[in-house]
Amino acid sequence: MSTPTEPTMPGASGTVPPGPAGVPFTPATDPAPQAAHPGPTVSVATYPNYLQAQQAVDYLSDNKFPVERTSIIGTDLRLVENVLGRVTVGRAALAGAASGAWFGLFIGLFFGLFSDSSWVSVILLGLIVGAVWGAVFGAIAQAMSGGRRDFSSRSSLQAAQYAVIVDADAADGARQLLTRLNWQTHSPSS
Repeated sequence: MSTPTEPTMPGASGTVPPGPAGVPFTPATDPAPQAAHPGPTVSVATYPNYLQAQQAVDYLSDNKFPVERTSIIGTDLRLVENVLGRVTVGRAALAGAASGAWFGLFIGLFFGLFSDSSWVSVILLGLIVGAVWGAVFGAIAQAMSGGRRDFSSRSSLQAAQYAVIVDADAADGARQLLTRLNWQTHSPSS
């Protein structure tokens, strides 16, 4: 009688028993592609904003360049938080009332569909009760924050520059096309 052989993980001293989904793949043996560009890539141009990098790739596409071998990579990322305004207890209550009204409208619609009485009154009651409870919870939550965050803001990631990278064996063609684009956009008009 022979004993079954278990698969071994490359570089590991032990073995990996099969699980419910079968034998797990390790990165070295995973048949799925690991990256969009399996070979070496080269940066062919850098731009100060995303719009210019997008225009460059669009120009490559318009000139029949295989853009599936191209990527735009943002570098030197930073988190920018734009302050939108001050949050007071009144504003928090108003925001809570708005979100509570939406939730109350949803609950009112749900109950209104299965109600024997006037479904419009059920929807309006849900909307009003949701708005009141939302305002109460919003005001209480802001008051309990103790002034630690009395402003609202929006966060975004921004890159300092955008690089257009291309597979190394196609880089010369991309450079030639982007040089032509550069001459077209920066040539003096006659």
